[in-house]
Amino acid sequence: MFELMFPPFIACLILTGIHAYLGIHVVEREVIFVDLSLAQIAALGAVFAVLFGFPLHSISAYFVSLLFTFIGATIFSLTRMKDKTVPQEAIIGIVYVVAAATAILVLDRIPQESEHIKHMLVGNILFVNWNDVLKIFILYSLIGIFHYIFRDRFILISVRLDEAQRRKIKIKLWDFLFYATFGVVVTSSVEIAGVLLVFSYLIIPAVCAMLLAKSLTKRLIIGWTLGTIGSVIGLFLSYKLDLPTGAAIVCTFGGILITLWIVKNSINMMTI
Repeated sequence: MFELMFPPFIACLILTGIHAYLGIHVVEREVIFVDLSLAQIAALGAVFAVLFGFPLHSISAYFVSLLFTFIGATIFSLTRMKDKTVPQEAIIGIVYVVAAATAILVLDRIPQESEHIKHMLVGNILFVNWNDVLKIFILYSLIGIFHYIFRDRFILISVRLDEAQRRKIKIKLWDFLFYATFGVVVTSSVEIAGVLLVFSYLIIPAVCAMLLAKSLTKRLIIGWTLGTIGSVIGLFLSYKLDLPTGAAIVCTFGGILITLWIVKNSINMMTI
């Protein structure tokens, strides 16, 4: 068991590290489904890469996916409106559905590759190897360092947009950099873990942390802790009960969130 589950466990820890942090930004920005939208855009890029003759898991296909993701990042950075006449979540939803429909149209021309695309979207983290772990560790470490260096701008824009505007920070530029780095993470994570698991790592630990704490530091610690606990329990249940690994981890995260919500509300009721 140890030899089989150890690489997936380390991969889960790496996913927890970067996604819990990015998830707090996403929840604060109220763009919850940006992960799914960017993942679909990345998948669309992979579909086009295959259409033009590139192997699905090749470096060329990966960079085509990244190019599409950067286009999505540009769209999202330019569509944040000061007066919120149109909520950005609506734009994100439109981009998602158009990207999904376009992918279906393109897949109609390459039916022999549809199962490979499906595998990329579903993912199977149980079969992650040490090369995969090393790649995402290096990539996410670089992105983490970038976000740490410029953390003041990213945090201010996510949490206190009015203050960022008052300081004349270039919002659209830093929004693009956020969504671009976010897109790199999503493109790489979806390839090994699938859309559902990546979305869960991004949102559920962050929401749990925001239920329990207000400061960013405490939220990060809680998110990382709960992400690790959920990964361990999910992987254990997957192995013992012969369950799909990604689904087991997602359901474990859901159980943790429900438990925390019940406990928090019970405590609030007792203090009234």
